[in-house]
Amino acid sequence: MPGFDPRPPETYWGLFRRESRLTATRRGMAITVGDSARSPDGLRLDWRVSADGAEIRYTLLRWDDIVAARFPRGNARRLLAVPVLWWRLWRSGYLRRFRQEARRFARVIVGVHLIYLALVALSLGAAFGLAGLLPLPAGPWASLGRGLAVPVLAYAILAGLMAVTRGRPFYVAHLVDDTAFTHDHASGVETRMSRRLDAFADVIRAAEGGASEIVVIGHSSSSFLGLEALDRVLARDPEFGRRGTPISFVSIGSVIPWITLDPRAAAVRASLARVAACEAIGWLDVRAKWDWLSIHKRNPLSASRLPAPAAHRPVEIHVRIEDLIEKRILKRRKWNLFRMHFQLLMSSRDSQAFDYVAFVAGPEPVHAALRRWRSTAAHPKARVLDEYPVA
Repeated sequence: MPGFDPRPPETYWGLFRRESRLTATRRGMAITVGDSARSPDGLRLDWRVSADGAEIRYTLLRWDDIVAARFPRGNARRLLAVPVLWWRLWRSGYLRRFRQEARRFARVIVGVHLIYLALVALSLGAAFGLAGLLPLPAGPWASLGRGLAVPVLAYAILAGLMAVTRGRPFYVAHLVDDTAFTHDHASGVETRMSRRLDAFADVIRAAEGGASEIVVIGHSSSSFLGLEALDRVLARDPEFGRRGTPISFVSIGSVIPWITLDPRAAAVRASLARVAACEAIGWLDVRAKWDWLSIHKRNPLSASRLPAPAAHRPVEIHVRIEDLIEKRILKRRKWNLFRMHFQLLMSSRDSQAFDYVAFVAGPEPVHAALRRWRSTAAHPKARVLDEYPVA
């Protein structure tokens, strides 16, 4: 399950295929990635992966259409919605808790909104200046004409500035709209995502019994959406995961406290608590302290002000950026926050480090690796590396 991304699902298939070639070369694996195909209902993009004798069906659960309907939003809608949202978050005490649990990520989100505020102010200032230059005839109507011209000019200028800052290095429109989606989902305003999660739950539940294991992977915003989908499966089938097919949930680049700290996110917090308490579903949290677009300070349950979980819920592994890419490349990518956020979905230069493709398609089942890492976490002296238990 991908994050808040309007790109077509084939983008992820192309990324996986490209990184598979790198992993195959770096690790001496034989990896074949088949063609992708959209399901008739449009919910999935499926492809097959063959790796050293293992056969994997990779399914991308789609919500890019929901993202595309919200990003980019019209500037008028954004201008009206952003102040209302931040007033609510400030009054509820959310901002203080958010800064405590997600210091760097909070800086990014708050910083981007401050940039947005500056762009609005800049647009208004420029509009006043340009309105004063309009060749209007002298008389009482001149002031009225300039007054009417200011909002029109300001809106046009803001639209241009938002288009310029939509991509790197600022990603203003993306992160402002992503924030709005997250809190609309928390409060139940975003109903399309709820219906989509119901459909995802059916897809996940139907896979049980047809494979040797099921792994649900949630990247970025899908770190909490994946939990919600699994909670829906458990609500319909309490015996899910107890009939012999191992079930694992893997959160990568997690942002769970971003939504669960919202007072209105009671349903999301309940889903988090129920899945965390379900021993039939293993949970691995892949963390990267160098990823400014993820939250990794504490266990997501503790960070969400929920009762302290068992030590292995979730099992945590921490990945070093130096193991994934060379230092010379890191210098170029360090401040491309979105590119860094996707790094954990890519091949690793170090054959002993975490590698997404090898993790998904390698010979060791994910549930077995999770048990091994859980055992390693319980006996710290047995760890091979400080940051990452070697697979």
